[in-house]
Amino acid sequence: MRWCTGLSLPAIVIALGASVVSAQETTSRLTGLAGENDALVWQAVGRLDADESGFCTATLIAPDFVLTAAHCVFAPQTGEILATEDLTFRAGLRNGSVAAERAISQIEAHPRYRPGTGVSAENIRYDVALLRLAKPIPTHVLDPFLVESREISPGPVSVVSYGRGRAEMPSRQRVCQMTDQRQGVLLLDCNVTFGSSGAPVFSHENGRGRIVSVISGMGVYDGRKVAYGMSLPQVVADLKRQMRANASRPAAAVKRVTVGTRVLPEGGNGAKFVRPGGS
Repeated sequence: MRWCTGLSLPAIVIALGASVVSAQETTSRLTGLAGENDALVWQAVGRLDADESGFCTATLIAPDFVLTAAHCVFAPQTGEILATEDLTFRAGLRNGSVAAERAISQIEAHPRYRPGTGVSAENIRYDVALLRLAKPIPTHVLDPFLVESREISPGPVSVVSYGRGRAEMPSRQRVCQMTDQRQGVLLLDCNVTFGSSGAPVFSHENGRGRIVSVISGMGVYDGRKVAYGMSLPQVVADLKRQMRANASRPAAAVKRVTVGTRVLPEGGNGAKFVRPGGS
């Protein structure tokens, strides 16, 4: 999946400069979630595979909703939004095994995200997409992560992601820092790479982690690699309204009434979703 490298965002750098200079260096290493018990905690994080474009990271936030970065759902060559049948969510993918695998039935990228217009503060701020699964994953199978409903202050966070060199198993950085937040754009010193787009950024203030951002891209500031995310509460609320407004409604059954016979609805087969081959 496309990845934003070499970000050059002078407006953001100026806005975030005061805190970035004094930000702590990332000290924790990435941990591959190879242990079964450790991996179970994070199985609602999965790999979002696109037939032609590669993969991103995505997270189950409701039995039928998956959260990722908006640029993950656009074709890199054309800038067109992908077809639902091009995407597959593989929750908890680990060495070929999955906790659950689902096709996608609806894709909603934030309307203020502009594919193909380059990297900008505006695009990072709205680089979020919500996907509806073709079939919900019951909560007894996977427990979705909640999206934090309030803004949080800079401080320690963690990231779980797939990425180049670790595409078959998620890795977790237990502690990295959100160093600042201005106008809906978050600056992080988390260790991310190709494939980490859409990865959830967790706060752990209230027990089980809550998602406070998703990874949009990476760049260099003051000689150090940084990652960019966005504030989620309002953006996710926008996407949920958009999802409801654009949801396909089941066609009303057409009934035929014939004297002396029962009333029967006209039947038909439901839509079939083609499962992609993966990347």
